[in-house]
Amino acid sequence: MTEDVRLRRGRGSLGFSFFVQGVTFALLVTRIPAIQDRYGISDGLLPAFLAAVPILAGVSSVATEHLVQRVPPSTVLRWAQPLVLLALLGVGAGDRMWHAALALGAFGLSVGALDASMNMLGVSLQRAYGRSIMLGFHAAYSLGGIVGASAAWAGAHWHLPLFTSYVPAVVVLLPLAFYGSRFYPSGRGGEDQGAEKGLGAGGFGLLLPLCLVMACAYIGDSTVSNWSAKYLQDVLGSSEQLATVPYNVYMVTTLIGRAVGDLGVRRFGAVAVVRTGALVAAGGFAVVAAAPGAWTGMLGFTLLGVGLCVIVPQTFAAAGRLFPGSSDTAIARLNIFNYVGFLVGSPLVGGIGDAWSYRGAMLVPMALVLVTLLHARSFGAEAARYGVRHERRSGDRAVDVGRGGNEV
Repeated sequence: MTEDVRLRRGRGSLGFSFFVQGVTFALLVTRIPAIQDRYGISDGLLPAFLAAVPILAGVSSVATEHLVQRVPPSTVLRWAQPLVLLALLGVGAGDRMWHAALALGAFGLSVGALDASMNMLGVSLQRAYGRSIMLGFHAAYSLGGIVGASAAWAGAHWHLPLFTSYVPAVVVLLPLAFYGSRFYPSGRGGEDQGAEKGLGAGGFGLLLPLCLVMACAYIGDSTVSNWSAKYLQDVLGSSEQLATVPYNVYMVTTLIGRAVGDLGVRRFGAVAVVRTGALVAAGGFAVVAAAPGAWTGMLGFTLLGVGLCVIVPQTFAAAGRLFPGSSDTAIARLNIFNYVGFLVGSPLVGGIGDAWSYRGAMLVPMALVLVTLLHARSFGAEAARYGVRHERRSGDRAVDVGRGGNEV
């Protein structure tokens, strides 16, 4: 098999892995009320259950940093993704509270390893391609989220039990994920293919601006996912049906933005794209905060999808560029701040909204998104187009993935 064919198959199989994760996560988070009802979890206890998932995922991401020094990220991903799917099925299969705790704990631990290893491989493949492709992988995740949310809506609409609702997704996606794992690129994220050297003295200080950007981006994202419906209905006076629209619009615009975002990075560079995304996202929060009615509010949430969608993929890419010899380590540590933002975002906005006003609360994630502008230089030189330290032409790629495994 030629290197070009191996790269294309690796890219396709990894894109499908992002898609499967999007489906799986959407099926979980959109059915939280049904999970609460099934297991009799009280409103007071529910936040503890929900917080456990990102906390355990963060622990698993740290563990993955050390694990990939012994086995390739492709091996971690090959086994983590089926475990995530089976944990989802476990959430729907139990009937006692400890069943839910066990299944959600398994989901959190496996999803941390999955997220870290997927992005490690994405950065490695981007380096091999010599051009920006990370946004495309995250576009596949967004598409999976839309499919998963639609499947969850159908399950709720037809009043299907959770297990019955989850089985079709697992039955279809599990064997396909196993098959696709044959083509994962097997190389490590470091350029030398050897044992990773760590971030070195002062390395985390260099990574910290990207960690802050990642956390702020996920605070913005969790604000939309957790508060858009309530804001539209309670603050802007929309109907219950119309209040469900902003998140769907947000997901669609996220998909579109990520689908075309790589072209923008190649044309204008990562720094320009990230700066533009931050400004558009901040403008979206400002529109939401000042909106006189529901339709103006939906315009704001649409702008949020366009702006926020480019930040997270390019943050992973920037970490790989900043530490080309230790990108797996950098990505595993950066991935923790995904969960930090997810944990902080919802209670932060809710607390400010209850204590002051929800309009004022929307200004907080707006200000945090603007933090990205202060750290835009961390995304690379102004002239960078491909999200790696040096541009390569397709004819002289130094391929650093696909060695030593997964040949067919």
